[in-house]
Formats: sequence, C-alpha cells, structure tokens
Amino acid sequence: MKNKFYKLLFLFALSLFAFSCSNDDDNHDDHDHEHDSEEHTFVRILLSDEKTTEITLFDPSEDKISSFTAKFAKSSLYTTESGRFAGIVHRDNNFVETFDSGLEMHGDHVDVDDVAKFGVLATSALKPTHFKSKIGEILTFNDGDGTLSVGKETDVNTAGATFKTINAGLLAHHGAMATFANGTYAITEKDNSVTGTLPEKVKIIDNTGKTLFDAKIQTKGIHGNASDGVYAVFGSSSGILVVESNGDQKLIAHPEDFGTAWFGSILETASAGKFIGYTAAKGAYLIDVVNSTVKPIIQNTTIMQCKVSYDHTKLAVLLHSGDFKLYDISSLQVSKEVKATSETATDATLKPQMAVTDRFAYVTSPTTGELLQVNLSTLAIKKTKVSSTPYMITILGYENSETHSH
Repeated sequence: MKNKFYKLLFLFALSLFAFSCSNDDDNHDDHDHEHDSEEHTFVRILLSDEKTTEITLFDPSEDKISSFTAKFAKSSLYTTESGRFAGIVHRDNNFVETFDSGLEMHGDHVDVDDVAKFGVLATSALKPTHFKSKIGEILTFNDGDGTLSVGKETDVNTAGATFKTINAGLLAHHGAMATFANGTYAITEKDNSVTGTLPEKVKIIDNTGKTLFDAKIQTKGIHGNASDGVYAVFGSSSGILVVESNGDQKLIAHPEDFGTAWFGSILETASAGKFIGYTAAKGAYLIDVVNSTVKPIIQNTTIMQCKVSYDHTKLAVLLHSGDFKLYDISSLQVSKEVKATSETATDATLKPQMAVTDRFAYVTSPTTGELLQVNLSTLAIKKTKVSSTPYMITILGYENSETHSH
C-alpha cells in the first residue's frame, strides 16, 4: 500500500513538473516540430527590383512587407558575415551601399537593436562586382580598376564612415578576392596571357596592397571563388586552384568526363576544406581540397539556380523545369524535392532567383512580381506580392526565434 502511495505521489510530481515545463516560455524548444512549419522569428528576406529602385524587406514570420528606396534599380544583394547587414552593389552605376536589418545576435538570442534602414556606409567604385564579407569586413573587387573597397560592419551606421581602397597595382579585369583568417587576401591577377577580361593567376596581399606571396600557378582563365578562411578556392579552366595563406598553391583536376567544362562558381560549405563547384555544363560537385577529390552531387545540365542554404549545410538547386531539389552536403543525398515554379525558358532574360533557410526555400517570380515561399516540411507553397519585377534576393538575420536570454 505504501509503495503504491509513493508511486502515485511520484507520478503526480512528474506530471506537475511536465505541466510547469510546458507552460514555461523560457523553455520552448526552437526546433519543436509544431514550429517547423513556420519561419524563424528573426529571418528576413531582402529583394531588389529589376526596373525600379524599390528594395523590399520581407518578414516571413509576421508576413510583413516593408519597402525602401535604393539609389539605383537592378542591384545585386549580399549578406555580410554577421547576418545583420547587406551590401547593395550597383555595378553599372559604380556604387555600393549598405542596409541594416536592425537585428543583433546575442549568443543564444536576438535583439531588435534598431529599425531596418539603409546604412551610412557607402562608396563610389569603378564597376564593383565581386562581393565578400569575412573577419567583420565588407569587401568588393572593382573590375573597373582592379582595386578592392573595404568597409567594416561596425561602421555601417557610423556618421562619416567610408570604404578604404586597396590598390595592389593590378590591371583592370573581371576579378575576385578571398579573405584569409589572418587578415590577408588572395586576389586575382591579369597578365593578358589569355584574351578577354578573366584573370589567369592569384597572389596574396596584405591590407595595404603589398604583395606577400607571388602567384605560383598560371591558369588559362579564372572565374568564381570561395574561402573558409584557411583555403581560398578559385574556379579555373586549368583545374580547381587552391590557395593557402602561406603562399602554397595547387590545382585539383576536373573529373575526367569534363572535357572543356570547368567550375565558374565555387560555393562555401559548413564543412572545413569542402566546397561546391558548379558549372551549367555538368552540374554541382563536392570539392574536398584536403584530399583533392571531386564528387558529383547532381549531374544535370538544366540547373537554373544552385545555392547553399543559409547555414551552408545543404545545397539547393532549381531546374529550368521548375523542379526544386535539396541535398544534404554531408551525405550528398536528396532530402527534399518539389515542383516549385512553372517552367522557365533557358533564354529568359530574367530568371527566378533563390535563397534557402533550414525551413523554407524562397524563389522569386519575376513575371508575376511575387515571392514564392516553399515550406520544406510540408512542401506547401505560398505566394506574396513583393515588387513589380523582383531581381535579386538574399537572406538577412538569424535562424533563431529566441527574444531573450534564459
């Protein structure tokens, strides 16, 4: 009898504990299955427009649209390393501006630190094209004169703040740069050994533009690059060029069936030393720069968009057919598939663009002026009117719904 009483008492205490936990706001798990069908509270989607200067900020969890006016139409959008800011690049108008989501990450939670607005930090540059953000910097490579423009994330809202110019004595070319964790840069060089605007080699400079390590490998043309801070990886027609901060360089051979195809886009992943190479002529492949291996993820010649997810753990592809496929980068297996949009002609002047969080894929519909939200747990698709001709898209903020520390 006594045992039974204690058993009942224990069960009662247990149920009380369970009840108090379920009613404790501080204890809700951000990954509860019931929440997976909603976007994280602090994710924002930023869109530019092809024909107007309108910049749209979409808050998916509140289903709320805010509109801002950029200096020019048809801008390219990039998220900075912290996730708080965006670089807005007007290549044809020789101008770069910044945007502040107003969200600030504090360890395990997010504060709404300010209203969303354009930043003070902006710069004029000649054909700013390639954008990168590492070690708190906002960086563009300027095709018009071969210089770098460098700003600081901490200066986005600082009155009078400007980008500084790094001149490494380069010829004007369609170039790229990558930042190493030690603050030096791998930067492309044009020596005119191949015709056209593409560079042929890569050297390492410091933040004054001084050459620290000369280029060691000559290629027949470079386009596309990424860096994890340790390795800088460049797509080249001669092979995949891997550059380290100590000046070491090597080429990884393309797969045997590539012929003249090569990776014109290189994407970063969350796995150290692993990158994704993409070419429309073959598909997307996992590059392991440590072991010098290249493995196919998707072999397909009808890919319209190829992007890594916001946390860099998944690879999303959108085919011209409108089919969307999501791959797990660690297993290289398809985790989700859905028909996301109608078919897009391969010669369409404006094609859908895509950005992916761990819960949603966001796809622009330039012909209808809508943003499609593909729910990755239910595969349901919701449409939101954003602007007349949505052009570029990027994700700002944080995959987090916590508003205060525990």
